[in-house]
Formats: sequence, structure tokens, C-alpha cells
Amino acid sequence: MDTVVQSKTKHPKGLWVLFGTEMWERFNFYGMRAILTLFMVNALRLGESNASIIYGGFLALCYLTPLLGGFIADKFLGNRYCILLGGTLMAVGQFLLFYSATIFDTGLETSKIAFWLGLLVIIFGNGFFKPNISSMVGSLYPAQEKSKLDSAFTIFYMGINIGALLSQYFVPIIADVVVDGQRDIFVFKWGYLAAGIAMVLGTLIFLFLKDKYVVDPEGKPIGGLPSKSRNKEEEGEKAKFSSASLGITVGLFVVLFFVFRYLHVNEVFFSKFEIGSLVKGIIYPIIYASGISLAILILLDKALTKIEIQRILVIYIVSFFIIFFWAAFEQAGSSLTFIADNQTDRTFLFGWKMPASMVQIFNGLFVVILAVPFSLLWDKLRAKGKEPVSPLKQAMGLALIALSYFIIAYNVKDLGNNGLLAIKWLVLLYFIQTCGELCLSPIGLSLVGKLSPKRFASLLYGVFFISNAAGYALAGTLGSILPATGDKFIASEKQGIDLQAVLDKKYDVSGKELFILAQYDLAKIDKEKLDKTGIKLNEAIEKNNKTINKIKKADKKAEVKPEQLTYLSEPELSKLKSDNIITVEYNRFAGFTIHNLFEFFMVFVVLCGIAAVILALISPILKKMMHGVK
Repeated sequence: MDTVVQSKTKHPKGLWVLFGTEMWERFNFYGMRAILTLFMVNALRLGESNASIIYGGFLALCYLTPLLGGFIADKFLGNRYCILLGGTLMAVGQFLLFYSATIFDTGLETSKIAFWLGLLVIIFGNGFFKPNISSMVGSLYPAQEKSKLDSAFTIFYMGINIGALLSQYFVPIIADVVVDGQRDIFVFKWGYLAAGIAMVLGTLIFLFLKDKYVVDPEGKPIGGLPSKSRNKEEEGEKAKFSSASLGITVGLFVVLFFVFRYLHVNEVFFSKFEIGSLVKGIIYPIIYASGISLAILILLDKALTKIEIQRILVIYIVSFFIIFFWAAFEQAGSSLTFIADNQTDRTFLFGWKMPASMVQIFNGLFVVILAVPFSLLWDKLRAKGKEPVSPLKQAMGLALIALSYFIIAYNVKDLGNNGLLAIKWLVLLYFIQTCGELCLSPIGLSLVGKLSPKRFASLLYGVFFISNAAGYALAGTLGSILPATGDKFIASEKQGIDLQAVLDKKYDVSGKELFILAQYDLAKIDKEKLDKTGIKLNEAIEKNNKTINKIKKADKKAEVKPEQLTYLSEPELSKLKSDNIITVEYNRFAGFTIHNLFEFFMVFVVLCGIAAVILALISPILKKMMHGVK
């Protein structure tokens, strides 16, 4: 979520046009985001691990494409046309998701294709929309009124928060429906439809009101096609790199891409669908390699002074630590949503059971409630000369997110397979994490702007945004190691299998049982070994998915029995077991086995806790390297 600050200043009507456009765009994005992983797991049956990987890759690309969208706007199309293009693309993407959620029960493969295409279209739409609408706010004011910008962005960001809050309430109400313990998987489509309609509204508001209201103080339209004369004037301020520097950067990118690809592809096997391997084996390495390569490219400029180099290094160091913050914070849409869904008592006020996808709303609520107090706190400390230096604020943010996971880890420690976490602990987690967000998130962009040499400002913002993208990618990786939660053990028991005994290797599981566990995403499939056998395991699983969806559509409360599934031949089932093609085991991360939720949450405690301590310790050094910038 984005922060808000109070304002009492009058503003041009164009600001309210941008406010309305952004509000509906955020309704669109956060509404889709609320149900995204639940749809992947329950309707497309991709499994929680793959859903987390895809979710992380999607968010990461949404932070990568604005670099492209900003470049195209500056060079070719201008802000206006990019906003209209981006809004149109995002609406089309949502309608593709709506189509996917409409046909999955009869055409699962076609549904998946529509789903991937919808996500891709939204990613590029976001890239055109996100960087351009914000840049137009400042152009509404003459130079002598730039002091109004803080309050102007206050109003603009209020639109973001209102849109997000509305969507995180209304979309779960209509698209995440559970009756008598059974989720209705056929209503996800209404959430995507609502998101698409919201994006159409936002785009139409901008289309019809931009010429009249989105103008400069002289009444001239802003954000039009780029001026060639202006570009020539600004050319001297832009960075220029030698062919050797560019060659080194490209070579470094290629090497790093294959290094990260090797690390990711060999870390985990993906079941059922190739997209998980594609995201983790291609997209994640591109993001990591891009960030490091771009950072090195800037340092290859020989005209940099010693002070500029040190300030740029501060940006790099801060950007590195931010990765761990977002990796932990963005569990909200994946692992924390799955835990809210599977192992949380979501009974709220007056006995109402909150939809799992709605639990994310607490972050937005706390942002609105706490933003002004935090702003006043920093002002008060600044007046007394006690305001922490920016890197120390970010260390505080990391420490708070580590604290939030430590509290939740303690409370799930003795839950076992059937116990339910009280929702109050997730509310507390989001409260503490929002405090951490307000210590860290608003500070980063401000720090980049203050420390960047003018000719490298855009590129250094690029490095910063890629670090955010890298955090989302890491969030996907970490979310994928979520251990089996209560619903998994219940599902296994209904199929006559003791999942705990299988995990603990207490009895010799049969090939048929392994197949059933793979069907319900409780087992890992070694794709490389499977391809060599020629056994059509995935085809059998997909066929059963259609059967399961058909049974659920006829009766939402129906339980799928083992005899209703289609199995492979006995020799094939035996080979799947003997060759270790299907395995059931605990997830591992960095050499450690994750047996339960306590150990899963402690991964975030350790990662963010260590990062917080290191960043706090080096903050005095970073302060010196900033050379007077606060």
C-alpha cells in the first residue's frame, strides 16, 4: 500500500481526474490480486507451490515493465497515450481472466492458456500505466506552486488506498464464497469481471476528462507526445556509456542469467504444469541478472566522482536489503493467504467468517490509520535532531517484519495438523508489518532521489525498482516451501492415506497412493525422470482434474472418492515409485528441512532479523558515505 498525508490545500480539477483514474485502476489490480492464488490452486489446480512461484513472478514483472513503459512514454508516445494504452490492456487482461474462470471446468487447458495470456497482458498494461500517471501530477502545478506537491500526492495516494480497500472488501465478498466448509470455485469469475469493469471505468474517466481538466496552469494539455526540442535540451543531462561498458554489461548479464538459472532449476522440481519451471527458470534469473548488470553499468562511468560513487553505493546497499523486506512482506498474497484459508479460524465480529482472500485488507486499513502518525513522528524527531538516518529507518522496518513472523511462529508452534490459528494473530502480524512498511517503503524512493547524480537518476530508480522485483521473486521462492497445512492432512485422510506417516517415512507407500498424492499436489514429480519413461502421468492428472471439477460443479459438497479417479497401469504405478519419479518429502531451503509452519515462519525471522542487524550496524558508515544527505 502507499502512504497518505493530510492536506487542506485547494488543487486543480485535473488532480481529481487522476485521482479517480488511479482509484479504479487500484481497485482493478488489488481485486484481482486478492483471489489470484486461490483461483490457481482451487480452479486451475496448479498447487500451492506453483501458485506461489507464479504469483512472485507476476508481481516481479509488474515492477520490471514500468521501466519499459516510462522509456516508451518519454521517447515516443507521451504520458497520455501510455495511460490509455495501459488501462485498455489491463482491462483486456482482466476479461481474459474472467474467460479463464468461466471455462475451466469444461476446457482446463484452454482456461490455462487464457489465464497466462491475461496475466501477460496485465503485466504490460501495468508497465504503461504505472509510471506515467504519477508523473503527470507534478505537471499540473506552476513552478511557484511546487510546494503544493506534497499535499497533491497525498490526495493522489488516497485514491490508491481507497481503490485498494474497496476491492479487498467487495471482491472477496462476491468471488471467495465458502458454504458449509466448501469453496464455490465457480464464482472466481465475478471477481475478475468486477476488476475489469473497474479498469474500464478508470480508463473512460481519463479519456473523456483529460483534455478539459488534465492541463497545465496555462490550460495546455499535459503529457502529450514528447517534444523533440525538449529532448535535445535534456540530452546533455542524460548518461552516456561507451561501447566497452555496454559490452561488459551484456556479457555480465548473460553469465549471471545462466548462474541464477542453474541455481533455480536445480533447487526444486515442479509438478503438473510447465509454467512454474518457466517462471523460476527464466523470469527470476532475468530479474536478478538485470539488477546486478544495470548496477555495474552505472559504476563503469569514468566521470563519476568519489562522492557520487559512495552515494550510489549507499543506494545499492539499501536496495539489497530491501529485497528481504519485500520477500517477507509479499507473503500476503500467497503463503499467508493459504494459511488464512487452510488453518485459521477466520470467525470475526458477531460470528461472521471472513473470506480468506479478505484478510489482506488489514494492511491497507492500517496504512490509512498509521500514515499520518508516522509522518508526525518523523517531523517531531527531526525538530529535536533525533530523526534516525534513512538506512536505520529501513533497518527498523526489517526488524519489525522479523518480529511479526516471530510472534506468528510462536503461535503456530503447537497447532499440529488440525489446530486453527486465531485470526487475531494475523491481524497483529499485518499491524506490525504495516509499521515496518511505513519505516521502510516511503524512505527508499526519497533516498534514491536525494543521492542520485542527475544524469543517472532514471537508471538508479531502475535499479531500485528491480530490487523490489527481486524481492517479489524471492517471495515466490520462499512461499513455495510452505509445508503441508491442516487441509492437506484432511484431504489425504479422505483418500485413505496418512500423510504424516508418509512424510515421516513410517510406512511403505504404494505407487497408487503416490499417484493420489500427486493428484492432490501433495507430492513432487521429477519431470526429467518422468520424460525419460514416456509415462503420461500429467495427462492422467489433467483428466482427473476435469473429473473433479465436473463433480464439484454438480455438487459443491461432494467428496471425490479414490474409485472416481483414473489411474495408470500397475506396472506404470510401480515404476513411478521404484524410480523415485513421485516423492513425498518435506520441503527444504538453504540446506534446512522445513517440517512445519513454525520452521517456515522462522525462515523469515532469521532472514529479516539478520538483515536488520547488519543494516543497523553499518548505518553510521552509510551516513558518512551519504556526505550530508539526510
